[in-house]
Amino acid sequence: MLKTLVKKQIFEVFKSYFYDAKRNRMRSKPAIAAWIVFFVVIMVGILGGIFLGLSFTMCGSLVTAGIDWMYYLIMGCVAVFLGSFGSVYNSYASLYLAKDNELLLAMPIPVRDVIGARLINVYLLGVMYMLTVLIPADIVYFVLTGINVTKVIGAVLFFLCISAIVMLISCGLGFVIAKISLRLKNKSLISVFVTLAGVVAYFTFYFRAGDIVKALLLNAPEYAAFIKRYAYVLYLFGCFGAGSLLWAGVFTTSFAGLCMVIFHLILKSFISIATTSGKMERVAYKVIRYRQKAIPQALLWKEFQKFITSPTYMLNCGLGIILMPAAAVFMMIKGRGIIDTLNEVFVSRPGSADVLICTGIIFMAAMVDTAMPSVSLEGKSLWILKTMPASAGKILSAKALLQIILSVPPALILSLCTGIIADESALCRFLIIILPLSYAAFAAVLETAFAVKMPILEWTNENVPVKQCGAAFITVISFWAVSILFAGGYMLVGYHLGAEVYLLAWELLFVLSSIAITKWLDTEGARIFAELN
Repeated sequence: MLKTLVKKQIFEVFKSYFYDAKRNRMRSKPAIAAWIVFFVVIMVGILGGIFLGLSFTMCGSLVTAGIDWMYYLIMGCVAVFLGSFGSVYNSYASLYLAKDNELLLAMPIPVRDVIGARLINVYLLGVMYMLTVLIPADIVYFVLTGINVTKVIGAVLFFLCISAIVMLISCGLGFVIAKISLRLKNKSLISVFVTLAGVVAYFTFYFRAGDIVKALLLNAPEYAAFIKRYAYVLYLFGCFGAGSLLWAGVFTTSFAGLCMVIFHLILKSFISIATTSGKMERVAYKVIRYRQKAIPQALLWKEFQKFITSPTYMLNCGLGIILMPAAAVFMMIKGRGIIDTLNEVFVSRPGSADVLICTGIIFMAAMVDTAMPSVSLEGKSLWILKTMPASAGKILSAKALLQIILSVPPALILSLCTGIIADESALCRFLIIILPLSYAAFAAVLETAFAVKMPILEWTNENVPVKQCGAAFITVISFWAVSILFAGGYMLVGYHLGAEVYLLAWELLFVLSSIAITKWLDTEGARIFAELN
């Protein structure tokens, strides 16, 4: 039974490689093979290559300085971080709050087997990520220092201890997240903010990684002395990785004991967490009078509720809402320098800075694309929307209006900040401010047209209409093309007209195109929507 449950858990993790949710069927063998090759390239080629380069950068210097233990300490910490980061969500989602908990507990399956299968799954996922760090680290160390039985045994035991640490951290964080999740009301917004915080932290570390490694190598002896003096356990742990069998035995025994303790703790707490439905509050009954909303307001409110209750929808179609205000702050601090630099680089094409900055603004405005999957997200519930006392034109208008409301205010903030610091004429500044707003309206109605023409109403996962449908592909290609034409057109011929005339021409193009597409949505688009089923 344990073997069967482990297979089930692993299949759930890699389900998308074998099952096509878009077509609701298993993938063909060539498609499965292609997905597996893609996965191997990502894990081995990209991640493994990154850490192979990092190992070559550090190992030689640290070994020459006689502190090879510090090399294993650093790479071990990187492996712990990557493995924990990669498996903690799986620990939370599959170990504690899996959707099939009640089904499995109702079957004649020992709870020990259920927990064991899920722990094995968490362990294997952590191992998968940490091996992309440890294997390149061991290869480089063996190449530079030679290989012997002691080093091989130490490397194997080091791997086992690191994998145990990763599993302990994943289970601990998963337990905390599961406990907190049961008490949260709006889990979607929390998921979005946590994900964005993780992305920001990742890219902050990524862009500073080179400076961190450089500072570490330049001051390695001082850091080594500090660790020996104030964190002797970390020094011993690094010696363990470098081949000290005495400390290898101590750490391996310790972590094996901790894993047994964690298993028993999870065994005791699993039932209470798995069968808890969440925090229930007692609410006194009150008679509340609701004011009747007009049809456009009701439709717009429905679209907004759909947006804020879906983390997938918010993260993939609302990223620009956060990026544009952040970019506005950046422009107020660094914008004047950026404009001066662009003017110096493109001195032969006056006004290029204004056009290129406008390109950046409309590019970020394009990251708010809620209208694109709006029709497909109705899915099998489309008939409910069509039975409402609202015309198809008003329904489509609400979908476009939501994107306009979400994209125009942050775009206005960014364009205002840009217009303030731009050293141009009043007309040019005015165009810099209003052009992104016109573009945002144009993007909203155009994406609504794509949504009507290329809907996917048969899906089992929200990722399909949000990221994998034809409308999503066409939308990305279209707005990349608009950005390239906007900037490239000025660089090629537009600079002869001047920035003011060029921006005014695009402003008229966006306005007229928006009017034409809106009329199409009210007529032909409404007819196509009414015929969807």
